Parts: sequence; structure tokens; C-alpha cells
Amino acid sequence: LQMLEQQVLGGEQAQNKDLKEKHKRRTKYADERRLQLVAALQESNEDSSERALLNVYDSIQEEVRAKSKMLEKVQEKLRAAETEIKDLQLEFGLEKMDYLSTIRRQERDLMLCQQLLDQVQSLVRRDCNYSNLEKIRRESVWDEESGCWKIPEPVIQKTHLP
Repeated sequence: LQMLEQQVLGGEQAQNKDLKEKHKRRTKYADERRLQLVAALQESNEDSSERALLNVYDSIQEEVRAKSKMLEKVQEKLRAAETEIKDLQLEFGLEKMDYLSTIRRQERDLMLCQQLLDQVQSLVRRDCNYSNLEKIRRESVWDEESGCWKIPEPVIQKTHLP
């Protein structure tokens, strides 16, 4: 019985060198794979270690459970990304509304200033350079350093008759 046991190795013939070599390669590959998995578990975070382990399953049910868990995590990340997108869109919408209200307010202020200028222009003396607003606009220059308009000084032009 002992002699038969020594001749048979795992249901295979112990004398067959090809089978011994094949068995050694399998065990060597299994050891290398185990070392890789251990290294991946130690080095990687949870997601990448699960990816490394997904290729080693005992049964189809275990594979289905593992892939279902991975699917749930991916779906959770997708929901988080969709929520973030909605938040950013809402924030963008609020900023847009704020900009539009600022533009409307500035347009109203501009219209008020324009109407005031139109009313006041008729009260300015004809011999003053401010009686012609278009001329003042052409002569005005924007100063980048101070951030304001440089407009000409008011001058009254007196004409002397001979």
C-alpha cells in the first residue's frame, strides 16, 4: 500500500517527469500569485485590493457577490458625482442670476444718469464746454492706473466783441 502511495501523486503517476514538472509549475505559480495578492493588499487601498482579488473565486456565487459589491460602490460613486454636478449647476444658476440682477441694476443706474444728464444739459450755459456732452465724451480718457475717467475741466469760453 505504501509502495502504491509513493507511485501515485495526487491521482497522477509519480514516475512521470512531465507531470511532476507541471505540478511544480502550478505550485510555483500559485505561490507567486499569493505573494502578489499579499503585496497588493499591503500596498493598495481598498478598491485596488478588491480588484486584485476579483480574479480568485471559490464559486460563482462568491464572484457574483464580489461583483455586486463592486457595482454598488461604482453606483454610489456615480450618485455622488451626479449630486456634485447638480450642486455645481445650482451654484452656477445662482451666480448667473446674481450677475443678471447686477447687470439690470447697472442698466437702470445708467439710464438714470443719462436722463439726469439730458435734463441738466439744457441748464448748462452755452459758452461752457460742458454744453456739448458728445464733445466731452470724445475728450474723456480712461485711466488704467486710477481706474476712473479723466474728463476735461469745465471752461467758460467768453468771447469779446470788438
